[in-house]
Amino acid sequence: MLRRTTYLLILIATVVTSYVFAAEKTDSADAEQAVTEKNSDEKLEQTAIFAGGCFWCIEADFEKLDGVTEVVSGYTGGSEDTADYKTVTYKQTGHIEAVRVHYNPQTVSYGELVEYFWRHIDPTDPSGQFCDKGHSYVSALFYGDQTEQEIAEASLQNLQENKPFEADIVTPLLPAQPFYLAEDYHQDYYKKNPIRYQIYRRGCGRDSRVESLWGDF
Repeated sequence: MLRRTTYLLILIATVVTSYVFAAEKTDSADAEQAVTEKNSDEKLEQTAIFAGGCFWCIEADFEKLDGVTEVVSGYTGGSEDTADYKTVTYKQTGHIEAVRVHYNPQTVSYGELVEYFWRHIDPTDPSGQFCDKGHSYVSALFYGDQTEQEIAEASLQNLQENKPFEADIVTPLLPAQPFYLAEDYHQDYYKKNPIRYQIYRRGCGRDSRVESLWGDF
């Protein structure tokens, strides 16, 4: 009887140990797979820079697009020393408000980002965007390499030939320059201050102007 009991205890202990080892191995494998997938996603992620007037608004627009993982607001075109909101707004710094779009090219292509960008700005305004006027609010499309340049140029040419409005397109295509993050309170402003943001956006006439330009195009 004692031998049988001892045998059963040894058998139970062996089974339990095997189960725990298998569970730990599975958890470890799952963790390794999660890390691998995260690293793979990070390697896949690409960025693109666009300027479409107020960065609160263009950030909000791009974050609605499937495949976009993050959008951050910032300044580009000037030096790091002058990359702050007050200086950019009230002085001649060369900077314009812009956003850096982080995206997964397996879900959304650079070309699709470009097409989306056009339809969320007024590309006919040389002095700013909507109610915001001045150099810091002008629109621009920045390309990071020759491939992006070719995509942007082809998109612009197609748009010039088929645009649903008469006015000329004045939004320039420019080589990407250093991008400097805007202050923390500007990031995700539309989420942090939804009421103020909506009042500003409606008052600026952004959506009504976009609708009148593009319609269902």
